[in-house]
Amino acid sequence: MKRAEGRKVPVLRFGRIFDCVTDAERRKLAEVQTIFRKAFPDSTGYADKIPDLIARRAALGFDIALLTAEDERDRVLGFALAFHFPSIQYAYLDYIATDPDVRTRGLGGALYEALREHLGRKGARGLFMDVPPDDPAKVSDPARVPLNKNRLRFYERYGALPIVGTQYDLVPEGERYDPPHLVFDPLGRSAPLARADARKTVRAILTRKYGWDPEHPYVARVVESFRDDPIRLRPPRYVTAERSPEPEHGRLRPLKVLVAEKHEIHHVREVGYVERPVRVEAVLRGLEGLPVERRPVRHYGEEAIRAVHDPDFVSYLGAACSKLDPAEPIYPYVFPLRRPERKPRDLPTRAGYYCIDTFTPLTPNAYPAARAAVDCALSGADLLLRGEQLVYALCRPPGHHAERRVYGGFCYFNNAAIAAERLASRGKVALLDIDFHHGNGSQDIFYKRADVLVISIHGHPSDAYPYFSGFADERGEGEGVGFNINYPLPDGVDDDRYLDVLGRALVAVRAFRPTWLVVSLGFDIMRGDPTGAFTVTPPGMRRIGEAIGRLGEPTLVVQEGGYSRRNLTAGARTFFTGLARAWF
Repeated sequence: MKRAEGRKVPVLRFGRIFDCVTDAERRKLAEVQTIFRKAFPDSTGYADKIPDLIARRAALGFDIALLTAEDERDRVLGFALAFHFPSIQYAYLDYIATDPDVRTRGLGGALYEALREHLGRKGARGLFMDVPPDDPAKVSDPARVPLNKNRLRFYERYGALPIVGTQYDLVPEGERYDPPHLVFDPLGRSAPLARADARKTVRAILTRKYGWDPEHPYVARVVESFRDDPIRLRPPRYVTAERSPEPEHGRLRPLKVLVAEKHEIHHVREVGYVERPVRVEAVLRGLEGLPVERRPVRHYGEEAIRAVHDPDFVSYLGAACSKLDPAEPIYPYVFPLRRPERKPRDLPTRAGYYCIDTFTPLTPNAYPAARAAVDCALSGADLLLRGEQLVYALCRPPGHHAERRVYGGFCYFNNAAIAAERLASRGKVALLDIDFHHGNGSQDIFYKRADVLVISIHGHPSDAYPYFSGFADERGEGEGVGFNINYPLPDGVDDDRYLDVLGRALVAVRAFRPTWLVVSLGFDIMRGDPTGAFTVTPPGMRRIGEAIGRLGEPTLVVQEGGYSRRNLTAGARTFFTGLARAWF
């Protein structure tokens, strides 16, 4: 292929390939394989093994980090493939390459920086890699010596240096290749590499990456040759006077924001009704100046809603709302505690059959507004499926109190659950609810399933709405046992206490190993919210965002509660600043 001389890359974005279950991921993986075959013509067969590595990563004992660098048309220009060993908190760089047929000055450095940042968010304490030797006596083809030196010079710029004093470069009997350096990048950490950590990682590299039998004498000989403690690194040879480059933040795709269309039509003009249109305006003020990109909302049919909610319930909401007088909203007042199979014929009277409280009204605009909020969440889910990493669906009305066959708590359809259901068709989903009130709807919808982990941190149901659900012993049923986790908390929970519980919740999320993360976000956990009793501050919201962002999973944030204008603005600014800081 002819080199594209003089071509410049106007926009550089980074993505990640997870499970190759979407059309976008399969296309990008094919482009990665094409680049691999061009960049490594002596190892083209390895390109065919990449899908199997991704599919079998859990069995092989490591996570796959396959990052892609893309242009404005989502065409892959380069990739980095690394293995992360979570149990020992180190990683191994397998391959990194850019398209040889595209002029991409600086792309390799930007891609390596993105990989370092990603591994750092995942908790890796260092990155190992094989690099061909720069000693002419160890290189079979003298023409490769300058190239090998350039590679080592590149990594030295990041503080990555060859490990010395070991037999890692020992070539096994019967093999023929230039003995590589084992290079170690501390990922910006100042702590030296301990011998025990080096031995564990080298053993993992030899057995999990290269497939050596753990009992083979070669493995023992190489591992035991790491005797120095801490491990010694070769002094820099090429860039001793240079300062290692700082990571270039902001290169990863910015936060994509979607806003529910015409949400303002749902406006209950009654004193004390706090779920008002001004909430969206307050949140958008908080996002001003942050690295965000507005995206349009697509329109969907009822099929996705009926996949989560009872069709009879969906039909009722549509029929009841369409026949109402704008001046006469329906408030449920009669509930079927006895003889629930006997539905009233009168639509207004029947509201109590489908509602859990007396303060969530039906109006002519409730149904179309709820449908628009669902469109917003589904559009966000589809952005993740197309390869985006961080998406915010600013939904109104909220949704997490809507169960399979009932509405309530200002919620009509469960936006987050509908989005999670769509994502669950392409991989496991963790749904983390950090609204002050228990996400009873999300719990009810996924209570018997193991493919969606539902975690809710909320005010104790003995004292907080919805009162009847959210206790710690509600852990799921059938296949879902253990996949529903509640953290009910007393009034007065502050920043540190909340972060402590959130830390435990995130441990469970990591153990679940989701493909997607959906966050039901409520700013009613902040001090001064008229419906909540926690005392989380704006700095606390930033820390919460940072903690969630460090998961490094493709994330859809869905707006739920929060009814103080000041908190909505301050909370949005600090939460998404923290989330972006951890991600980007």
